[in-house]
Amino acid sequence: MHMTLYKKMAHEIYELASSQGGYFTTKQAQEAGYAASTHSYNVNAGNWLREHRGIYRLANYPNPERPDLILWSLWTCNRKGEPQGVYSHQTALSIHDLSDLMPSKLHMTVPPGFRRNSSPAKALVLHKGILNKSDAEDRHGFRVTRPLKTILDIFAEGNVSQDHMQQAVLQAVQRGLFTLAEVERSARIPPELKKQIAKLAKGK
Repeated sequence: MHMTLYKKMAHEIYELASSQGGYFTTKQAQEAGYAASTHSYNVNAGNWLREHRGIYRLANYPNPERPDLILWSLWTCNRKGEPQGVYSHQTALSIHDLSDLMPSKLHMTVPPGFRRNSSPAKALVLHKGILNKSDAEDRHGFRVTRPLKTILDIFAEGNVSQDHMQQAVLQAVQRGLFTLAEVERSARIPPELKKQIAKLAKGK
């Protein structure tokens, strides 16, 4: 392979992986110019690390703080290479540092039609649902539901203790992650739930 072309490919995959904590998919490598036949070579040469089926990491790239969040986000990529999963529910609470809840599995919302041949049930809890653009925010290499959407999702499921819900609402309001006025204006929140959130925000 011509050295100039190789350097161009290496630069392109490095730039892409840098936005994803050093991770990239087979499809992304191919789009950067790496033929499928060269992937095993790069692994054997120590340039790439195979982290999961179809997902690699640059060997010389610093490991991110939460590599698991990036890895499973890439696992949800559709045929266009776009991640479909958004971290939500208890995992989103943890990412936003709301309450001291520490979920044993990663909770993720995926589109209703999301399908995979094998689901890593030991690592993930998948929630099927449709998210609006305003429901989620970008982080480094993954997306997460915003604090108010996160709390609404957890209320809907009803499987988190009242103490943890109060912690989450109190901390979110105190840190300005959402306001009670925003809750009151929302047409998607039932009146009774608005009252409940306001009550928790006041420490009651």
